[in-house]
Amino acid sequence: MNFSEGFKLSGLLCKFSPDGKRLASCVQYRLIVRDVNTLQILQLYTCLDQIQYVEWSSDSLFILCAMYKRGIVQVWSLEQPDWHCKIDEGSAGLVASCWSPDGRHILNTTEFHLRITVWSLCTKSVSYIKYPKACQQGIAFTKDGHYMALAERRDCKDFISLFVCSDWQLLRHFDTETQDLAGIEWAPNGCVLAVWDTCLEYKILLYSLDGRLLSTYRAYEWSLGIKSIAWSPSSQFLAIGSYDEKVRILNHVTWKKITEFEHPPIIANPKIIVYKEVEKSATVETQKLSFPPTRELASSLFSIPSKYDISQVPMSLQYIKPVADRANPRIGIGTLAFSPDNCFLATKNDNTPNAIWIWDIQKLKLFVVLEQLCTVNSFQWDPRQPRLAICTGNSKVYLWSPAGCVSVQVPMEGDFQVLSLCWHSGGDTMALLSKDNFCLCYLEREEVK
Repeated sequence: MNFSEGFKLSGLLCKFSPDGKRLASCVQYRLIVRDVNTLQILQLYTCLDQIQYVEWSSDSLFILCAMYKRGIVQVWSLEQPDWHCKIDEGSAGLVASCWSPDGRHILNTTEFHLRITVWSLCTKSVSYIKYPKACQQGIAFTKDGHYMALAERRDCKDFISLFVCSDWQLLRHFDTETQDLAGIEWAPNGCVLAVWDTCLEYKILLYSLDGRLLSTYRAYEWSLGIKSIAWSPSSQFLAIGSYDEKVRILNHVTWKKITEFEHPPIIANPKIIVYKEVEKSATVETQKLSFPPTRELASSLFSIPSKYDISQVPMSLQYIKPVADRANPRIGIGTLAFSPDNCFLATKNDNTPNAIWIWDIQKLKLFVVLEQLCTVNSFQWDPRQPRLAICTGNSKVYLWSPAGCVSVQVPMEGDFQVLSLCWHSGGDTMALLSKDNFCLCYLEREEVK
């Protein structure tokens, strides 16, 4: 494992291009594009205000920078650095911006979700879509980029509109049997759209591409419902995380529950491996001390090294009792992610914020639990193999694979706390992001048996 030097960053805005050749990062109002292999600066763009969101086009030729406070989006071309585009929503304001799958249209959502404006970079034409719903996930594109689903709210009812992305023609429009729709997500194969209701009611609806209701699933009533969902890469399974601290797996044939995964605070099954992060006593050889200290030595002096021990079962995880009289209680399954090979599911129960649960999808049972010393901030699967990267807001990055897990100190000067991370599409590089800096972490490819 090797690390690059640190580079300045603001707003955790750092993204690899889809083709894997470039890396974009933002520092206040500047957008910096680097070559992934050499980290040489290829382009430096200056925006009109502090950048709040950045996104690559699907073909990696353009990059969008949104400045929500000013209601402005600026677009830059990698092929023609002199070409640029500025979209000003004016008094309508701006709360969200994204690319269409073709990389030639930009969808801007105005304040109060009054409308979505579709701007064409090729023809400079403008289209409007009315009544978009203000919810956690109101726009979803199929993986092949052919269709867009949009959640709408009009006359106190929820609707879904399906559009053809090539010409923005309306394909289907239908109402949903929801009280207050919370989100939508396509299956990776683009055949089924999952629609879930407000957290006040456990309800998930599955629609076909022609708007037919395929199935409705309700696990229980009169209690807080769905908190997160994830499709498996093969589209065979739909995992639903809920406030009752369980994950339910639906199959793609009958849309019935095939199993449910519980997240108890006590691990009692002796077949479960529990990796517990423990502090190692730091030892510094005084003969090797130098002044000024090297980057690696400075990093090791001010942070406590850690390792993983295999815990004896039964064991208790650190458990937080949620405050019952407050909104959005820290309870239930807040994060779910399938491994790219469809073999594992990683989950986080917000009641046990230091633990990650890894489930074997082939055997439909718990495989491993990782308990960290700090609260898990973020975790993400390697896009090429079953390898999970984890960060907990300290100066370490953690990796798990079926072969075991490891804690690695990031050798950065000063207080480099890893708040987020993102994988390169090749699976051999990661960007580690802190509040003011980022660095790249290079991994050797593991041979997948």
